[in-house]
Amino acid sequence: MSIARDDDVLGGEPRIDGTRVGVRHVAARVIDGGRAPAHVADQFDVSLADVYECLSYYYAHIDEMRELERENEEAFERVRESSVKPKEPVR
Repeated sequence: MSIARDDDVLGGEPRIDGTRVGVRHVAARVIDGGRAPAHVADQFDVSLADVYECLSYYYAHIDEMRELERENEEAFERVRESSVKPKEPVR
């Protein structure tokens, strides 16, 4: 078990090695979502140790994680703003 980074998986974001489960995905569910680590491990089909390793990585690299969150939010806003919008409200 370890945290890995690969430009071809999750855009290079840190993740549980051998999975597509990102450190931010785990942190969002445990920290922001208030889920128990054991529940999150079960949801993602990873070990409880993997969840705690993600949380440890998250807190050890908090500035990096916040920057990734900010970049992700900005990208989402760009996509939302450029999406096709109806000319008239739908009734």
